[in-house]
Amino acid sequence: MLSGELAELAGVTVRTLRHYHQIGLLPEPPRSTGGYRHYDVGHLVRLLRITRMTALGLPLSALPAVLDDQAAADELLDELDRQAAADVERLTARRAGIAALRGSGAPPDLPPELLRWHPALAAGVPDDMARYEHEQLLLAAHLLGPAGVAALFGENGTMSASAAFAARFYALGPETPDDEVASLVDDLVAHVEPLMARLADLFPRDPRAAALMDELSERMLEPVQHQVLRQVQQRLGGWV
Repeated sequence: MLSGELAELAGVTVRTLRHYHQIGLLPEPPRSTGGYRHYDVGHLVRLLRITRMTALGLPLSALPAVLDDQAAADELLDELDRQAAADVERLTARRAGIAALRGSGAPPDLPPELLRWHPALAAGVPDDMARYEHEQLLLAAHLLGPAGVAALFGENGTMSASAAFAARFYALGPETPDDEVASLVDDLVAHVEPLMARLADLFPRDPRAAALMDELSERMLEPVQHQVLRQVQQRLGGWV
């Protein structure tokens, strides 16, 4: 049979046949006097074995060692099974994350460990502040990692207390009296200081984190709001 017929019978392309010849996976038959390759059933059977094993996930580079060595094939299949199990676990976790996002109505870029914060922060929050808090959460989650997020955001009562502070913070403006600004700074320091102390035991202070959080607040907040956060940050000697 010619290459086109062999390829059709095996369910591959002629280009695939040529590639298998080039890498030495499929013996190349001699050409006839007319310059055509003529294949026999042995070529078809080997090609069927190759396509079956690649369908299982075996890489082409491994096939020469396993096509005619059952022990090597068994060992490689064990490794493929471990990889497949890991893939299933990863995809299962991904589906669970997608389901949680759908159930919460949160945007898909929010880390799963912060999903419960989305409704609390979004309720009654001005659009510009909602965007700031969203980006702040994303940045904080990245800088802290899962353990830090659990320590900072997992406390009972933290959410309601933070919502109360948020209402005062959002009300800040150019006409806010200095004593109200100073009072909010004092209260925020008292609220955040124990949380930051606990985080200090988990992570070393990173000056890049403080600079990044400060840059974000300066870019997105009113000047008085940015100054409040900067004063809190300075008094705590870290970032919030």
